[in-house]
Amino acid sequence: MILTLTANPSMDRTVTLDAALQRGAVHRATTTTTDPGGKGVNVARVLTAAGRPCTAVLPGTGSDPLLGALGALGVRYHAVPTAGLARTNLTVSEPDGTTTKINEPGTALTPDTVAGLTASVRELAQRAQWVVLSGSVPPGVDAGWYGELVAVVRETSARVAVDTSDAPLLALAAGFPRTAPDLIKPNAEELGQLTGRDGVSLEDAAAQGDPTPTVEAARILVEQGVAAVLATLGASGAVLVTDAGAWFATPPPITPRSTVGAGDSSLAGYVLADLDGADGAGRLARAVAYGSAAAALPGTRLPTPADVHVDAVPVRSLSLPGSSTLARHTS
Repeated sequence: MILTLTANPSMDRTVTLDAALQRGAVHRATTTTTDPGGKGVNVARVLTAAGRPCTAVLPGTGSDPLLGALGALGVRYHAVPTAGLARTNLTVSEPDGTTTKINEPGTALTPDTVAGLTASVRELAQRAQWVVLSGSVPPGVDAGWYGELVAVVRETSARVAVDTSDAPLLALAAGFPRTAPDLIKPNAEELGQLTGRDGVSLEDAAAQGDPTPTVEAARILVEQGVAAVLATLGASGAVLVTDAGAWFATPPPITPRSTVGAGDSSLAGYVLADLDGADGAGRLARAVAYGSAAAALPGTRLPTPADVHVDAVPVRSLSLPGSSTLARHTS
């Protein structure tokens, strides 16, 4: 089983326009969709669609539309009682794939709810192979909570992945190596926050075919105890760095339609590949293939295995200093 935690889940409403968004103008939507969301929920949706047993842990009440939406999608969940309903996030999608997101802060969690979520992770992790801690933390939750949860999961045999940003990410890193997870999935900006690098420069270098600055930044985290760093670089691809080596993958040609859930899909693809016993290059190829598939889908749709083409993702091994080989991985 894979366990995901989403402390700040949402109902994600996507409005698709037939022209570029203009401030102050009146626009008419061509389509609107509403789906259950939040980073951990997205990971659970992708894993469930791939046929892997998965449980999404989240705060929720029986009357929350989010829980009904998860049930309708066949996503198994464990809801810890909370006072409010899930927030609503709005995404505006333009024809060229540009997406504008407006996210609500979320309902504050009481100490009892936070304690219930922690206890649920502790109990359910006993039967999990991976525990994925994803997304922002809502009001009322200490920024260092993810570090506490990593320590909780360390008491089990499960591996733990973290995908967050800003204060929770910096608080997690402040506790390395004690709070270092088995996998961390920063984007370029987040990797820059952690290592004092400029995220834009990391992406720009990768776009020119040079992932070295990203690899060097990721190695800082590996040296601090993180087992694997999956750094996603948008349209430039992604880098995976472990103590065994480093790899760089570029995405296949796609027509971008929405970036919603692309990073979450990449994380899900990595976990799926790891469960299948793939090596570093194979895990990175599956991650990039899933992320690219998500970006090619409209709105908040997330990829199924039928949407994913791992054999179209070239992976360059950077394992040995001064060497570079190109491999193509098939599904």
